[in-house]
Amino acid sequence: MSCFPCFGGGKKKNVHADTGKFDASTVPASQMTPPHVVSATADAMPASSAPMTPPKPMNGQPDHAHKPSEDASMGLAIAGQAFAFRELAAATDHFTPYNLVGEGGFFRVYKGQLEKTGQTVTIKQLDKHSFQGNNEFLSEVSKLSRLHHENLVDIIGYCADGDQRLLVYEFMSAGTLEEHLFDLPSDKKPMDWCTRMKVAHGAAQGLEYLHEKANPPMVYGDFKASNILLDANLTPKLSDFGIAQLGQASGNVPVSTPMMGSFGCCPPEYDRGGQITMKSDVYSFGVVLVQLISGRRAVDTSKPMEEQNVVTWALPMFKDQKRYHELVDPLIKSEYPAKALNQVVAMAAMCLQEEDSVRPLMADVVMTLGFLIAMPPETQPTSVPVSVPIPSASPASKEDKAPNRSDSSSSSSSDDEDNEEEGEEDEEEDEEQQ
Repeated sequence: MSCFPCFGGGKKKNVHADTGKFDASTVPASQMTPPHVVSATADAMPASSAPMTPPKPMNGQPDHAHKPSEDASMGLAIAGQAFAFRELAAATDHFTPYNLVGEGGFFRVYKGQLEKTGQTVTIKQLDKHSFQGNNEFLSEVSKLSRLHHENLVDIIGYCADGDQRLLVYEFMSAGTLEEHLFDLPSDKKPMDWCTRMKVAHGAAQGLEYLHEKANPPMVYGDFKASNILLDANLTPKLSDFGIAQLGQASGNVPVSTPMMGSFGCCPPEYDRGGQITMKSDVYSFGVVLVQLISGRRAVDTSKPMEEQNVVTWALPMFKDQKRYHELVDPLIKSEYPAKALNQVVAMAAMCLQEEDSVRPLMADVVMTLGFLIAMPPETQPTSVPVSVPIPSASPASKEDKAPNRSDSSSSSSSDDEDNEEEGEEDEEEDEEQQ
């Protein structure tokens, strides 16, 4: 029985009856050209007869012999520019230390300027051993380049020259959120309450996009203040996304990618088993939300032991609404609406639940924060003590007193005039009597 059914149904008049071999002498030369259709791929053929190059697919039929990550034309599917290594080396002055702006678990981040366009960019130089090969790197870049949202840092391009692996991002001029919350110099104005809530809302929108709108959905895996970048208008954008991904639409599929550099932001389930889901990102968002409220680091060893972890410090105050004001950053003073504070603290407490199943979805967080930033400011600031009289009553009392003063003055003046007239009449009567 033939292994190739395409060849099994032809006429056998050209096969020698004794030997069973094909007799080429009985076939005209014009008919010896093989048909256009190739019946078997290299996987189905014996190793000795497998061709060195894969056959081309038929017109209108897909090529199933290659996986997408092995496609030599993968670069065409990447929505970004392919840079030569020498271009990026020139942009960073050969990766000199003074252009180094940050480091991660397996990469370094440099600030650079492209010579051709003059554009200022951020260049992430990955560890050469981070990816197994060029195809794996290009496949990953292809996925990330298709993610576009106003609260995600855009990927401009990449470099895959030899063993070099680099990513080129848009430059965020205001730096990280961390730089606006902690250890501020004396001449730097602290971020006010409204700006902090807008940053929280924008960061939540970025997470919501990765969880529910990206294709495929993605777990961030390393959400923290230092990964939230700000532009000149203090619009937040998430960076370093794509470390942990989900290949399926369900958010319950665990991902075992390490959450590097996230000490203090890790959810309890990560500490127990090293696995993260979308609800793990929700927990990390809750940590950052408490940081925005309090101005504290996730872990600060300079504080007393019971206050070093920001979540441990905040938990007792979550249970008593009368203590919510103790969570607020002293640099904000009392310039915040009390109703908004109550709802934000309640949302943070929900995100920081021990059990991941009871944490909210990021869509719910976005809706709540969007409602809060749209609320009109309260008429009375929270800094006004209860004992202080209501300011609106004092102007009325002043207006009431002012007419009395004018009336009394006018009446007194009229009395004086009457007295003067009476005095003049008395003098005239005395003169007449004399």
